[in-house]
Amino acid sequence: MTTKPVNSSGTTPPATPCAPLSATHVPALIAPPDRTFEMCFTSTPRGARLARRLAAVRLDAWGIPYGSDAHDATVLIVAELVANAVRHGHVPGRDFHLRLRAASDGRTVRAEVTDARTERLPRRPALPEGAAGAEEAGRGLLLVAHLAARWDWHPRRDGPGKTVWAEYAFPARRQR
Repeated sequence: MTTKPVNSSGTTPPATPCAPLSATHVPALIAPPDRTFEMCFTSTPRGARLARRLAAVRLDAWGIPYGSDAHDATVLIVAELVANAVRHGHVPGRDFHLRLRAASDGRTVRAEVTDARTERLPRRPALPEGAAGAEEAGRGLLLVAHLAARWDWHPRRDGPGKTVWAEYAFPARRQR
């Protein structure tokens, strides 16, 4: 059995002395923090709720606070995209993937939702006939088109399915 010498304070001294941090030890360029969130969720209403909640928490952590127009609009975009992935892109036993990324220039937040269904592709929304009707379904992409600066979809790169994405652009006067 080996023992390490104990100093007068009763703690074990470090094996190699640590140099104190000073301004000369700080790198000249510090990379901006990663502002990307990615996660797979079960293709269920519960998975959609969790994706929406985690996106809201992440936006707040990135400095887009709860209750701000940007936060609320981005969370609504995420909510609609993940709801569509669960409702229209569900394949039994397959999850959906959410990727949320804030641009390094602080001007946009991009939400991407990938599901496993190829044959049900999103269509450009048009205002439904009788828009004042009591129907509550079928308006998700209309909301996304209204809130997002741009949105579209592309085939999934790594297998069957598609990725639907939307970008929220901050107003020009926003400062970081």
